[in-house]
Amino acid sequence: MTDFPWLTLLLLVPLAGAAVVALLPRGFARVREVALGFSLLTLVLGLMTALQFRLDSGEQFQLTETYSWIPQFGVSYALGVDGIALAMILLGVVLVPICLVAAWDDVPVGDGRRQHTYFALMLALEAMMIGVFAATDVFLFYVFFEAMLIPVYFLIGSFGGPQRAKAATSFLLYSLLGGLIMLVAVIALYLQGPGGTDGFLVESLTGIQMDATTERFLFIGFFIAFAIKAPMWPVHTWLPQTASEARPATSVLLVGVLDKVGTFGMIRFCLQLFPEASQWATPVVMTLAVASILFGAVLAIGQRDMLRLIAYTSISHFGFIVLGIFALTTVSQTGATLYMVNHGFTTAALFLIAAMLIQRRGSRDIADFGGWQRVTPLIAGSLLVAGLSGLALPGLNSFVSEFMVIIGTFQTYPVFAVIGATGVILAALYILLWYQRVATGPAAPELVTATPDMSLREKVVVAPLMVAFLVLGFYPKPALDLLEPAVQTTLQHVGVSDPVPTDAAAEGSDE
Repeated sequence: MTDFPWLTLLLLVPLAGAAVVALLPRGFARVREVALGFSLLTLVLGLMTALQFRLDSGEQFQLTETYSWIPQFGVSYALGVDGIALAMILLGVVLVPICLVAAWDDVPVGDGRRQHTYFALMLALEAMMIGVFAATDVFLFYVFFEAMLIPVYFLIGSFGGPQRAKAATSFLLYSLLGGLIMLVAVIALYLQGPGGTDGFLVESLTGIQMDATTERFLFIGFFIAFAIKAPMWPVHTWLPQTASEARPATSVLLVGVLDKVGTFGMIRFCLQLFPEASQWATPVVMTLAVASILFGAVLAIGQRDMLRLIAYTSISHFGFIVLGIFALTTVSQTGATLYMVNHGFTTAALFLIAAMLIQRRGSRDIADFGGWQRVTPLIAGSLLVAGLSGLALPGLNSFVSEFMVIIGTFQTYPVFAVIGATGVILAALYILLWYQRVATGPAAPELVTATPDMSLREKVVVAPLMVAFLVLGFYPKPALDLLEPAVQTTLQHVGVSDPVPTDAAAEGSDE
């Protein structure tokens, strides 16, 4: 059934759901249920789509669809997935229904049409996420890349906290700046390519010959846009304020999925389309990655606002992902792509559990908590498990990916690997100090007796995330089998191979 337009259907279902939810009558009382139904249908379709994917296929993209869209400019409606893109899409379709259940009471029933708008924007955002990961036409990718900004901007600006307007504007300006720079690079890349009606297809632009200076400038244009989206130091400043002002469910999709477009784009476009420039820029990119690891971790330790703390931990984790991508070994890059998936689940748990605490205490300030393992033991316990996932405890999901990134990086850049590994120590500090300040110590007696623990709906939110921690921690093989062929294809395009172990090289020279 590979000729069936699985990816188009997967994109259209949440988009249709957004339209249906937006157009429901004003007094309709089941808006949330309808939105959740469309997200669950999308999840089922996503799993069915994954079943069509063959691990033994020799093609880079599967489930491909290509139709001429604007032939005069070489633009096609072209979709397809490799293992990395499929993993990102599955991450998105799993997290969206979890976020919808978590956001169940974000907008009160009967508050005009705000509830319709809120859930419609969430479904529209899901459609844009699927499109951006599935696009195999560079211009179509850019369209989805920019279209994602619309639902996110309104989700933050209309439904966020007291500083929502400032946060939404900061997010939009940074994203538009990166997008405009990339647009110039996209057009210049097309002019370097073969042109024609399919001139923007990734396969048409892979391997084209261009002079080194041009290739490096194009690489920089794409990389700046992806570094802003990732976000990396020093273009990260929009994230802490945005994540702290957005609704927690919006922050989950923004940091857990959308920001992965940055690291995904580095693999799909920076490495594949500009192989020489990628190797030329590697030392600088690795330096920025290590700076992100250390900067994010150190800033996280000193945060008073728990949502800003989570945002800074993400900057540190994205540093690990970029480090693994540009170390250019199979182990490091496979670990980095697995890290993209694991970070999505870990960040989702941290944001949503923090939201449960904030809703009960009425404060985001860590100093206002203390002793909550006695007040809400289930919430405190879930926070501890999610935090241990964030610091890469063996047996939980992040350990395998972080270990692979460090080991793979050590093969080619041991100094960067050693410096980056200090981020593991700092992660233990910011996670355990956060938990200590929130959950341990004395608690106010009135809070112990009057504060409810995790509700059934909240258990439904947390349970699948905990399952993901354990499954990906103890048995990551299926995910690695999905990701590794795509990583090897990317490294072949770059023209690099894994370093030969020292002992093997010595034996070969003796012979």
